[in-house]
Parts: sequence; structure tokens; C-alpha cells
Amino acid sequence: MLTIPCPNCGPRDETEFGYGGQAHVAYPENPDQLSDREWGEYLFYRENTRGLFAERWVHNAGCRRWFNAVRDTVTYEFKAVYRPGETRPDLTQGES
Repeated sequence: MLTIPCPNCGPRDETEFGYGGQAHVAYPENPDQLSDREWGEYLFYRENTRGLFAERWVHNAGCRRWFNAVRDTVTYEFKAVYRPGETRPDLTQGES
């Protein structure tokens, strides 16, 4: 079982959380001006990074707050957690 470190409640079991996808995806400035193709790309196209990846998580069974995390997609290890609006921690990825 995976343990996820909530920045508000501390480490908790993974069953308490919901995954929210890639973090730091900006909402379009003029959404009414996007074509169907551009909307599709905004909604469905995301990075598929091997290694460190910034993600959004929500603590459903705890504080019910959203937060961001940097997780290694190879080892599933959480390297850092931070609140929305905070800058992503500068983590350097080691060679594999």
C-alpha cells in the first residue's frame, strides 16, 4: 500500500486520496475562442513523463483539500508535496 504525504494532515493511506492529473495546466485565457481541436488538446493531451512528474491530488477522506505533488513515475515515490499557488520545488532527477 502506498502512503501519500498530505501537506495538511500528514502521511495517510493512498485509499484516502483521489488523483487529479497533471499539475500546472493553465486554463485557456480566452476559452470561447478555442477551436474544437484546441479544446480537445487542452482537455485530453497531457505529458507522459518517465521520472519526476508534477501531479494534483485531493485528500477525499481527510481535509478534502487539493494539493500538488512531485512523484517519480518509475518508483511511485513522492518526492515533494506543496499547496496550490506555491512554486513547484526544484528537484533534480538522478540518472537511471
